[in-house]
Amino acid sequence: MPEVTIDFTKEIGAIKPMHAVNNGPIKAKSDQTRGNFDAYSAANIPYARNHDASFCSSYGGEHAVDISAVFPDFVSDPENPDSYDFVLTDEYLKTTLDAGTKIFYRLGSKIEHWSKKYGTLPPKDFQKWAVICEHIIKHYNEGWADGFHWDIDYWEIWNEPDLDPDDSDNKRTWGGTAAEFYTFYAVAARHLKSRFPHLKIGGPALAGQTGKWLDGFLASLTKNGGRVPLDFFSWHIYTTDPKRIIEMANVIREKLNRAGYETTESILNEWNYVEGWTDQFIHSIEMIISMRGAAFTQASMCLGQNSTIDMMMYYDARPCAFNGLFDFYTYRPLKGYYPFFIFSKLSKMGTQVQADSDLGELYTVAARGKDGKCAAVICYYPQDGNAENQAVTVHTSGGKGGFDTFLLDDGHDFEKTGITELNGNEAVFHLKPNSILFLTQ
Repeated sequence: MPEVTIDFTKEIGAIKPMHAVNNGPIKAKSDQTRGNFDAYSAANIPYARNHDASFCSSYGGEHAVDISAVFPDFVSDPENPDSYDFVLTDEYLKTTLDAGTKIFYRLGSKIEHWSKKYGTLPPKDFQKWAVICEHIIKHYNEGWADGFHWDIDYWEIWNEPDLDPDDSDNKRTWGGTAAEFYTFYAVAARHLKSRFPHLKIGGPALAGQTGKWLDGFLASLTKNGGRVPLDFFSWHIYTTDPKRIIEMANVIREKLNRAGYETTESILNEWNYVEGWTDQFIHSIEMIISMRGAAFTQASMCLGQNSTIDMMMYYDARPCAFNGLFDFYTYRPLKGYYPFFIFSKLSKMGTQVQADSDLGELYTVAARGKDGKCAAVICYYPQDGNAENQAVTVHTSGGKGGFDTFLLDDGHDFEKTGITELNGNEAVFHLKPNSILFLTQ
């Protein structure tokens, strides 16, 4: 019988923000009323990256977030407040902040799948682009141009510049070459870090090219004895195996360390359940909104907590095919909402404690609060589609006795199943494949 062993007295460190997302909530309007603001707020999501926000009309659509939306005429004077259109971006960011979620601001453009490109073309003047970004930061953090003092700390330069090779006929995210991006990043990062040394400046939201492209990027940062700022390194992976996430995280951490960026944060700010991008894609998005997608999400968070990753940001909380949290039409919570709600409970307690499983398909994290309250999540996510139910023995030490138990599976929406009294500090739970158990006291 598989076993999970939890020692609530053995502290490991802080619970990390594994339950961050891309994009924010939607407030219901006076008519055609639907929204997810209350549920989003209840999940206590720590950060929301605003990449691809301009695809969503509820966020402001084409008039929000992207540099080409905020600064629509590149020949304009970047020192003149009249050159900027902040209105809808202001509203969108405020809604996110009102939900208790911090902003992770992506400076650049949404992905452009169509034949003609707009915001993904390399800026005609790299330094001017950096100055424009400087004034966007001033607007949101220093009150410039009737702005705010929101203390947005993460500022990401571009998105997935490695997605397509230099000789591609359809470059969806960066219209130039790899070498041009390396120069562009250096210009922007140096300027922004010199102007805002207290903020976290980084990027480049790597699409997944951990070989030649990444090696070239890291080498460019220290070329000729210099050192380009890289407070965080952001990267992406789409898979069905949480262990693949950790494999990539380890490669990235090793390469950052070797390049001299040992203290640079490793931030996975796009990830989700994807079997493949062609014939398997339709099935993938069906799974994203299913209990299997929810179990994948929870399992990935658990592994991420015990890895070199500093933050994970699920793609996507925006109404789209990748949103496993909220129904596309009603915005009501789906199965995939609850892993975020669960991890927020652990995060509030603050301190991770020892929790181990002797079965590789059982993923677990446990936490303890300063008030002595304890909690643990156990997720059964097998790779085998024909996997059987498991009777799991849970051993605990250092807790207060019985646990309130909550179950998420095909038949339960994070429902309280009762109070489990431990028999000699152990209890047996029967879990279906793709199910999540939460214990709290």
